[in-house]
Amino acid sequence: MRVAALSGIALLGFGSALMAQDAPARPSFDVDGTVSVPEFELPPSVLASEEARAAQEMRGRIPVSEMTTGQNPEIGARRATLARMLQPRVDQMTALYPALVEETTIGGVPVRIITPAKGEFDPERTLINLHGGAFNVCWESCSLIESLPIAVLGGYRVVSVNYRKAPEFSHPAGVKDAAAVYQELLKEYDAAKIGVFGCSAGGALTAQLAAYLPQNNLPQMGAAGIFGAGAVRFQSGDSAYIAANIDGSFPGPDAEGKLAADLTLGYFDGVDMKDSVVSPALHTDVIAQFPPTLVTTGTRAMDLSPAIVTNSALLREGVESTLIVGEAMGHCYQYNPALPESRDAYAATVAHFRKHLD
Repeated sequence: MRVAALSGIALLGFGSALMAQDAPARPSFDVDGTVSVPEFELPPSVLASEEARAAQEMRGRIPVSEMTTGQNPEIGARRATLARMLQPRVDQMTALYPALVEETTIGGVPVRIITPAKGEFDPERTLINLHGGAFNVCWESCSLIESLPIAVLGGYRVVSVNYRKAPEFSHPAGVKDAAAVYQELLKEYDAAKIGVFGCSAGGALTAQLAAYLPQNNLPQMGAAGIFGAGAVRFQSGDSAYIAANIDGSFPGPDAEGKLAADLTLGYFDGVDMKDSVVSPALHTDVIAQFPPTLVTTGTRAMDLSPAIVTNSALLREGVESTLIVGEAMGHCYQYNPALPESRDAYAATVAHFRKHLD
């Protein structure tokens, strides 16, 4: 028995040596908490949809665009280039979710009013969309990509706001424009019947508006949708570093937390990023006044950390909050209607507003 026991120990040691020899490099940990992560390969997730895995395969054949690298600094050219790149996606959304689009102004702010093509929509409730685009681009495309599926599937009148952006304007121009539209809509709708949603910069702006309204003696919206963002500063937390290396859509911060490039083109220059409107999740008294909120993000998205922090802050203060994290999904994955994960997000968004605007 003793020989057998010794042999077992020896065999275990030999196996451990083999495992150590064949195992990939392990991370190392510094005393200040910094982790040095070794290079590794991340395959497509077996838990993602077939469509999502196919999209990841296709991405390997597509070169990085100048919009991602920021090689073209002229804002007019950047906006035109992005609109041209996203036009096929706009066409795809328009075919899937046919709608009427009216260009007008509300409260002195340019807007698009999007309603189902059949002309039938909820007369008592409305949604405001605050489009994405890093606070400087994407009005032409993102306003439609974000609004069309929600307007058509939910039977809503969606008002998408062309808020002022960088580099021509800076914070709080965007939130003031959103508030101006909201205040004008209060003449037609009860505050409890108005929902606000947006993705990326629009998601952050939705959170800013939810903080801004009570501070300016305006009634709180009925429900909010914060997608691809959070109620804290962009590109912050663990996910900013992780997503830079597994998704690659956005550059990550350096070891000191500084970003190589300001994707907002100066929209927040001179602003305290811990301000109660910019990062309301850091202020318990502010986040406690939020409406019921739906937060969506992805496991490969740079906004994962802000979304988690926001959801936790809301729940801590007793605000109803739902967090959806799409497996293997990147930033604002809802922009691709071919993904089942996106369609799930549309359905969850419609259900969220139907529940809370009632």
